[in-house]
Amino acid sequence: MSARIPLRKRLLVRLLIASGLIAVCSVAATAWLAVETTTRALREEQGQVLADDMDVLARLSGYAAAHPDWSGVQDTVRELSEKTGRRIALTTADRRPIADSAPRGTALPVSAAATVDPLRVDTYSERGAQLGGTDPRAVGPYRLTETERAKVGALARARQRCFARHGIDLRLTGTPSGRPVLTEADGTGDPAYVPDACADGLFNTPTPTERKALTELEKLAGTCLLRAGMDPAAPLYLGVDSTPAARGASYPVTLAKADSDVRRAARSCLDRARRVQLDPYVAPAAHLFLGGGDTPAVRFDMSPANKAKVVGAAGLVLAVTVAVTAVVATRLVRPLRALTEAARQPPERHVRVPVTTRDETGILAAAFNAHTERRERLESQRRAMVSDIAHELRSPLTNIRGWLEVTRDGVVDPDPALLAALHDEALVLQRVIDDLRDLADADAGTLRLHREPVRCADLFDQVAAAHRVAADAAGVVLETTVEGGPWLDADPVRMRQALGNLVSNALRHTPADGTVTLSARRDGDDVLLEVADTGTGIAPQDLPHAFDRFWRAEKSRSRRTGGSGLGLPIVRHLVAAHGGTAVARSEPGTGSVFTLRLPGAPPR
Repeated sequence: MSARIPLRKRLLVRLLIASGLIAVCSVAATAWLAVETTTRALREEQGQVLADDMDVLARLSGYAAAHPDWSGVQDTVRELSEKTGRRIALTTADRRPIADSAPRGTALPVSAAATVDPLRVDTYSERGAQLGGTDPRAVGPYRLTETERAKVGALARARQRCFARHGIDLRLTGTPSGRPVLTEADGTGDPAYVPDACADGLFNTPTPTERKALTELEKLAGTCLLRAGMDPAAPLYLGVDSTPAARGASYPVTLAKADSDVRRAARSCLDRARRVQLDPYVAPAAHLFLGGGDTPAVRFDMSPANKAKVVGAAGLVLAVTVAVTAVVATRLVRPLRALTEAARQPPERHVRVPVTTRDETGILAAAFNAHTERRERLESQRRAMVSDIAHELRSPLTNIRGWLEVTRDGVVDPDPALLAALHDEALVLQRVIDDLRDLADADAGTLRLHREPVRCADLFDQVAAAHRVAADAAGVVLETTVEGGPWLDADPVRMRQALGNLVSNALRHTPADGTVTLSARRDGDDVLLEVADTGTGIAPQDLPHAFDRFWRAEKSRSRRTGGSGLGLPIVRHLVAAHGGTAVARSEPGTGSVFTLRLPGAPPR
């Protein structure tokens, strides 16, 4: 058989391939997920640490830009430490403590994470951008007075309304010095178009405070400007810059027209002069130390050793999966092959397979054996039934044929006794045919019932009256007993037929002076009908076959001691059609009891 099945279609090969693919996909997916998850986690951790560092640096730089010293920074350091969960320490250039979130005496890290100096390049950071120059929050002498703030604010709002009249929406944004700037409504930048009516120059004119600071700035930068090649007589035109770009650079100034080299030199001179100008207003430079994660996280990268471990583990998992699958598949295929071979055998051999397991395959093998046994039993019953039907029909037909032949040949006269005998044989044939028809209708599910409420007492009276003559002739007492007056929901004709078959069997197997009793009582929602006799009884080995077709307690096949063998099967089918059950119990030499359990009906 196996040679005729292609290798790729064998169940064992398919299971191995499926398990291998599952194992490979599982290992690959797990490895990929682990690598991606770890890399993502490390990147997120690295980004979070960097963002925390930038926040700490920005807060401390802002504090230094707004205070002339570090005397009150301890609260800010403690707040930042609680927020980030890390140690934060500030020291002077010679590592003398300024503020520290750790207990006194705790050793500092080996190196500083950054230098906090609002007057030096790259000391102020925002997320997403690194801005150079001095911290824009260091305004010093450029801070406007309350009066100047109100005046400049009014000019800014007037300028805003002017732009609005020309269809340009601007919004006001404040700066540390108190001078507002105008930006597009979406915050993207300054307007590219300035209507002539709005270009009055009032908004950009320095206030007295700003003019005083700019004049001082020009004096501080004078010597440097001369060395850079600036003409001492050329005015610088220092002014204020109200564009959004000014918020992130040094304090905005505008230079007069000059060569590019001279302009760069002048810008450098002005930046140095401005640092000197702002120095008294800001805190001195300090070193920032960060603990508990100040070492930057590295990107996850698998080393050759780790790669070898992953590959080895994946190979081991794959090998174990294939081996286990092979063992399981072999155990699974073996009984299936046995089942296939058994199913291919001729039906008349009724081959069975051994049940070696208790799993699904074992259940299938047990079901196959049970099916084989049922088929063998049904085949045996079929052969016995055909033989019994032939015997039941052959005997009366032989008698009828024999009497007709001798009558035709003139051996006997067709007197009333002969006609009565022929009539009895015809009744036997009719009874067998009617019983077979009832069984055929029951097997096909076409047995018709005409249900109606039936009182058990009336039903027993009718059955007893129909068999009273036979009981008297056999010398048997026929009794009826009804407890409580139960009712049935049943077909009265079919129930008389079922009880009649039971009573006929009981009378046939009960000797003279015996008793046949019909009794009825209610049992919950059901009604129990019993036909008990004091006859010969049924042997224990024969009792399970009492309702089989053509079965007789005596194997002589004599109609004098047994009927056609179809009465009890008809009883069982009639009761089942009513939704009930029929059971028998018996003791040899004592008698038999046949019990019918049927659905009850409410009393009428």
